[in-house]
Amino acid sequence: MDRRFFLKASATGAAGLAVSSLVSGCGMGGGMNSSSGVFLNTGVFTRPFFTPPELLGTVNGVGRKVFDLTMQTGTEKFTGQGITNTMGINGNFLAPTLRMVDGDNVDLNVTNQIGQTTTLHWHGMRVPSNMDGSPHQEILNGTTWNAAYSVNQKASTNWYHPHAHGTTAPQVYAGLAGMLIVDDVETLALDLPKTYGTDDFPVIVQDRDMTTDGTFAYSTTHMEIMQGKKGNTILVNGVIDPVLDVPAKEVRFRLLNGSNSRIYTFKLDGGRVFKQIATEQGLLASPVNLTSITMSPGERAEIVVDFSALQGQAVLFQDASSGISLFKANVVASTIAATTTPAILTTLAPLQRNQAVRSRPFVLSMGQGNVYINNKQMDLNRIDESYALNDIEILDIQNTSNMDHNFHIHGAFFQLLTRNGAAPSVFETGLKDTVYLPANSRVEAIIQFTNHTANAAAPFMYHCHILEHEDAGMMGQVIVV
Repeated sequence: MDRRFFLKASATGAAGLAVSSLVSGCGMGGGMNSSSGVFLNTGVFTRPFFTPPELLGTVNGVGRKVFDLTMQTGTEKFTGQGITNTMGINGNFLAPTLRMVDGDNVDLNVTNQIGQTTTLHWHGMRVPSNMDGSPHQEILNGTTWNAAYSVNQKASTNWYHPHAHGTTAPQVYAGLAGMLIVDDVETLALDLPKTYGTDDFPVIVQDRDMTTDGTFAYSTTHMEIMQGKKGNTILVNGVIDPVLDVPAKEVRFRLLNGSNSRIYTFKLDGGRVFKQIATEQGLLASPVNLTSITMSPGERAEIVVDFSALQGQAVLFQDASSGISLFKANVVASTIAATTTPAILTTLAPLQRNQAVRSRPFVLSMGQGNVYINNKQMDLNRIDESYALNDIEILDIQNTSNMDHNFHIHGAFFQLLTRNGAAPSVFETGLKDTVYLPANSRVEAIIQFTNHTANAAAPFMYHCHILEHEDAGMMGQVIVV
């Protein structure tokens, strides 16, 4: 199937994508912008929705589940006109959905054929720090890196993407990103939609700055570095304006904001209600009825939409921030059994404030054309924070700038305690690894690291997940001792 997603190469070609202008910044919300002046989301849905193939791995002779992944260059057509140089994993653009089960022992063999150094990070996975795919686990072009670990976490929707220092943004923009779904016994037993590609769909939302022939290029000005680079066109799983047939029953959508910097507010047309069932790191205690959900880059959410009474109708999935309809769902007769989302999903045992041994500040700021955490820029040779194994701490995360940011930490999950001094909304009470911080805002989150870092040469990262800000140095390193 034609995924119709493009990247216009720089003068050096896809293997040498322009990386001299790496930073675009976050945004202050909303509308579309474009240097090209074209907007390719038409509201006419003719291209088929693309569901990335599911990769289950192959069990080897010692019971380990093996995934072979090749990071490669390629070309794609997007609108049927221009041919664009891209990057992908086991394909020309984007990547297969990796499927694992809690308790699996996995080997991921990652071969780099993109013509430049990279890494591959398992975003949201609780793995040993030397298997994390951080900037310290470089994969040179033409070599293979093996990440071996045991899956040890609740069912959740995660993703994987490069994390090379200084080049993450252009490599993700080129197409190196995919979902990683973890299942567990508890969740598989629930009466939830769970047939991949039938009533359980990945929805990777990304924007790109595109020209009239459907090609796009990654470049930034200094103003875009500080104000945020946002493209003129939004794609779902690499397709502009796709149409999806959904069964007349409950359908689960696994939402990923895979954009470099854009913040979305997802909704259904007509203000229809849907149920959020999960945050980044697993199920909520109970479903939450919503009419919209705002997500910053790197955040994930699982929602269930009940189409059972809508056969023969169409529903638009929209971004309220830009006013763009992202895809159309045509409701057709169901060929699989109906489901009924349970009123109770899981038992969460939240960490309590009085368990914390300290509160640790993380101040996200901007000034003099730079971005900082705690007034420092990233230094691969400096450890910024040290945690004691199993200690419970509070992350006091403040955005003191007039631009939106967010905060992602590797190696552990957290739960929000407060947002701007008040209790967080119920849909934010699940386990998370990434949190949105609008301009001049503050959250408190409680965290516990339960895995040592392998050594000081393999720390975990924390950073703004606006990829251009990450590349510009809005990142730090933590060890767990």
